Amino acid sequence: MTTVAFHTLGCKVNFYDTEGIWHRFQQAGYQQVPFTEPADVYVINTCTVTHLGDRKSRQAIRRAVRTNPDALVVVTGCYAQMAAKEIAQIHGVDLVVGNDRKMSIVDLVEQVRAGDQPLIDVGNILKSKEFEEMDVPFFHDRTRANLKIQDGCNHFCTFCIIPHARGLIRSRQPESVLAQARKLARAGYREIVLTGIHTGGYGEDLDNYRLADLLRDLECEEDLYRLRISSIEASEIDDALIEVLQSSKKICNHLHIPLQSASDTVLKRMNRHYRMAEYLEKLGHLRTALPDLAVTTDIIVGFPGETDEEFQETVDFLTHQSFAQIHVFPYSQRKGTPAAKFAQQVNEDVKEERVQRLIQLSRELTQKYAQGLLGDSFEVIPEEPWLESGLNEKELTRKEDGPMLVGHAANYLRMAFTVPEGIRAESLIGEVCRVRLSEARSDIQMGQFEAQVTFAALDSDEEGSCSA
Repeated sequence: MTTVAFHTLGCKVNFYDTEGIWHRFQQAGYQQVPFTEPADVYVINTCTVTHLGDRKSRQAIRRAVRTNPDALVVVTGCYAQMAAKEIAQIHGVDLVVGNDRKMSIVDLVEQVRAGDQPLIDVGNILKSKEFEEMDVPFFHDRTRANLKIQDGCNHFCTFCIIPHARGLIRSRQPESVLAQARKLARAGYREIVLTGIHTGGYGEDLDNYRLADLLRDLECEEDLYRLRISSIEASEIDDALIEVLQSSKKICNHLHIPLQSASDTVLKRMNRHYRMAEYLEKLGHLRTALPDLAVTTDIIVGFPGETDEEFQETVDFLTHQSFAQIHVFPYSQRKGTPAAKFAQQVNEDVKEERVQRLIQLSRELTQKYAQGLLGDSFEVIPEEPWLESGLNEKELTRKEDGPMLVGHAANYLRMAFTVPEGIRAESLIGEVCRVRLSEARSDIQMGQFEAQVTFAALDSDEEGSCSA
């Protein structure tokens, strides 16, 4: 049997795409093997957000060639889209495929096999108008299912190369999203995460159908238990969306709303499509309508020209607005973006000091948020054993009497709990467990297992806002 191996770099969308590519190979009779083992075909799905992503992509390509010099090596993803000729010149590369042509990879592999010639199939993705349909009915080694609902971005922030690598917004047809969600729910996934390059922009290219409409339709899928929005911009939060969130019984009480900076002058240089007054107004509307909503955000520190005063504006805003968690990134110059040519690039040491300040602030905010919820019970979906979570077992503040599992609650708190005697820990992975928060921490929350939510309980839940 012909074998194929995959290596994926970058974002959740890339990992979703790799699953879609694998299912096509599987349908063609291929068997998957680990990337570290000899394979007949290697597929490297690359990232180009930063130069580090480019370098890691090249390293993965060369690793595949070394593992089996006779293999057919395929390179796709964002780096492939941006630097196809450069990649094609790497020794051992046989096929380079653009971001909007991934579902053709199996056919292209057969073409290369027949012609024995390297092939580049990369076009102008900014002209691509249609969402590339992918069927991903299940995931390997995942307890939460991602569901890609759109690709591309129209915003062209000055620090970001992604619109050039992914193209403009292309939304998946609603019927396709609903059918895929139905498959994933019936395959046993208790949580489905709606994802995309610009998830909140879903529907900009559709006729009078936006994210709020999609969420309302997903609410009516009986088999779907829990739904999470991976990310949404403040400018895309409107009354219709808030109304859906208020009435929903399935959408997680958590939104990730990227901020990037709380200084209007920095936001203007970034070409972000909002200013702080709008962001604050949207945050206020959300918290009035959804008092138990957890809000997380992204921050880029050290953007060109960022002064101490501008950075302090961000620190003050984050502190006073009680975010549940902050994802912090140092600004990285990316060739091909306007910001890479901006004057007053911030010193790396200054960036690192600011990154560390915000990481510490994030830890403090997470612990403060969790402390306000002590004693409350949450529905947690265990994802992995404690020993495989990357967490230090020595950090436990008390002796535990059994195996521990780690997972996320609907509000995105990461929680660990001990599995009671008489229950196999493996049987709880991917299922819904009721866990009481017993210890608030800055990284992971400690809880006490109360019960597993059974299928009967799932079936008997009240319906959401669907109309008969």
